[in-house]
Amino acid sequence: MAKFSRWVVFGVTLLFLAKTLQNHWLEVNSLSLVTIKWKTLILATIVTLLAHTWAGWVWTWILKDLNQSVPTGLFIRVYLKTNVAKYLPGNVWHYYGRILTAKNTNIPTLVATLSVLLEPLLMATAALFNIILLPNKLSFISLTFNHIPPQILQFISLCLLLGAIHPAVLNPALGILYQIKSKIKLPKKTPLPVNSSIQPINNLILEHYPLLPLMGELIFVYLRGTGFILTISAVSNVDMSQIPVLMGSFSLSWVLGLIIPGAPGGIGVFEATAILVLDDVFPPAILLSAIALYRLISILAETIGAGIGYLI
Repeated sequence: MAKFSRWVVFGVTLLFLAKTLQNHWLEVNSLSLVTIKWKTLILATIVTLLAHTWAGWVWTWILKDLNQSVPTGLFIRVYLKTNVAKYLPGNVWHYYGRILTAKNTNIPTLVATLSVLLEPLLMATAALFNIILLPNKLSFISLTFNHIPPQILQFISLCLLLGAIHPAVLNPALGILYQIKSKIKLPKKTPLPVNSSIQPINNLILEHYPLLPLMGELIFVYLRGTGFILTISAVSNVDMSQIPVLMGSFSLSWVLGLIIPGAPGGIGVFEATAILVLDDVFPPAILLSAIALYRLISILAETIGAGIGYLI
């Protein structure tokens, strides 16, 4: 059922993008490569690469909040190397690579798994901060709850996410996972080996609210959004007054691509959402070209990052 829903989402977004491109193909085709600001695109690629490198560093902060001592340089390289794996079917292989590396450095599997689960949750929370910058453009969110203003829905969602990563909520859930793992790995009367990956539960909990990693993920979202804005400015003029709307639009598109089951890497969901939100901000031809360029820039930056991770 889950696999079927992924294909449905992917098919619907693909049809939407194809229809939009068909309707505005003549306008898109009229754009000349000469008019593109290539230096700005290069800068957008560099900023996007910096964002992924920064995210790798923030991952080490999450592990340190889980009472783990990690080699920062190694884990940033692993993060960059595994990042491109998110485009593989299943959209989980980048997580698997990071968990495997953490396990090989004597980090308990449960802790490593928690760290890669916390990361997208913190990213989604950070993105919601930016979505609040779009109180007037997100009115379609309230279609399901037509008696509730979208701003209230956004605030409630943010509170739920902030509460979900609070130690008071997260640690009991972690304790349940620990007990399940302990029962599976070892019979009740079997003594715990000294080098076992199942450590006392006190070593597997958050002792305080993960504020620093949350702030780190907020910077990550801002860096990614900056790359998006630079890409649009490479094909069109961007006013300073449009930057908050663009940042909020990017955050909404990116977080939906992160959480909605669809194509690996959020391909399709991100593009469709960005077109819907920004359709009255930029001409369709400019918007389609910029979004397509940004997807190419994102993949290029991730590929360069993976190459750097293997070379260093």
